[in-house]
Amino acid sequence: MVRRRLAVLALSGLAVLGMAAVPAAAQAEVRAGIGKGHDEPVIVGHRGAPGYRPEHTLASYELAYRQGVDWVDVDLVPTKDGQLVARHENEIGGTTNVADHPEFADRKTTKVIDGTSYTGWFTEDFTLAELKTLRAKERIPDLRPHNKIYDGRFEIATYQEVLDLTRELGRELRRELGTYPEIKHSTYFRKIGNPTEPKLVELIKRNGLDRKNAPVIVQSFEVSNLKELNRQLRVRLVQLTSASGAPADFVENGDPRTYADLVTPAGLKEIAGYADSLGPEKNQVIARDAAGNLGSPTALVTNAHNAGLPVVPYTFRNENNFLPLNLRSSADPAAWGNAFGEFEAFFAAGVDGVFADHPDTALEAAK
Repeated sequence: MVRRRLAVLALSGLAVLGMAAVPAAAQAEVRAGIGKGHDEPVIVGHRGAPGYRPEHTLASYELAYRQGVDWVDVDLVPTKDGQLVARHENEIGGTTNVADHPEFADRKTTKVIDGTSYTGWFTEDFTLAELKTLRAKERIPDLRPHNKIYDGRFEIATYQEVLDLTRELGRELRRELGTYPEIKHSTYFRKIGNPTEPKLVELIKRNGLDRKNAPVIVQSFEVSNLKELNRQLRVRLVQLTSASGAPADFVENGDPRTYADLVTPAGLKEIAGYADSLGPEKNQVIARDAAGNLGSPTALVTNAHNAGLPVVPYTFRNENNFLPLNLRSSADPAAWGNAFGEFEAFFAAGVDGVFADHPDTALEAAK
């Protein structure tokens, strides 16, 4: 019950209740639902429960909710006819069986997205009806061979279908469930005349979710779109950051700042002006040493909390391949290691939640 209450209160941005009167160091705790008798972090099912089902499928989202999380992460990319679908990338050769469809062979192409060249098939070149003829498959079969049994079973889901599932399961499970939609490659889609943001705003409003503390929290690795969405919507916003590189809109507009600049005290103060929380790459919270072992916490959590920002890092996974060297169980990259040890270190560092591929493990660690 404590976890459920916290998840509903998580990242609530309670400025309307006199946040300005709350000391800066305590603002993050209020926004994250802590400091009120709750000390459990928020667990977000990263792309659903992809440790057990192919990512971003309705089956993956349903399993995450049934395992106990109240929030799931939904990456969004547009189709040719303006629909938003749940895919980690707009290149779908690695997550669907599109290569097995000869009718789409001529759509294989090479594109440069945010400065990186990709060859494959892209959602913006397909209508939703065409994408619905495809089926999802496991993205990392060498690390998750057990998931291959589900290849070919699940459709590509629209964001509307995810919202419908969330409402239906919420009624069945008798608790409020929510989504963290992430806007992927905002600058790229704007440049090709197929922007994601207007479509997402329309969906949020059509579903009656444009209100404070609604069960929807919008994320982006870019900055300018979040600032604009802060003027258009009343929902909560998350600034995502990476341990390397810079926001694509900064690069496009000649802004020399990097993600490292965004997580300085000055950068965090700016973020707090338009976003409600911070979603950093986990290595920005606890870096690994030269040998690949888990190191000591950085000052990020403290600095973010001082700016009034809860910190919910990504991505926690059970497989050795993703764990620090000193927490791996063997040389087998697909075997599970000491994921609980990693969670323990991050919770001790003061994070307000985590994005996890194995929600059940994260929930157990948070007890």
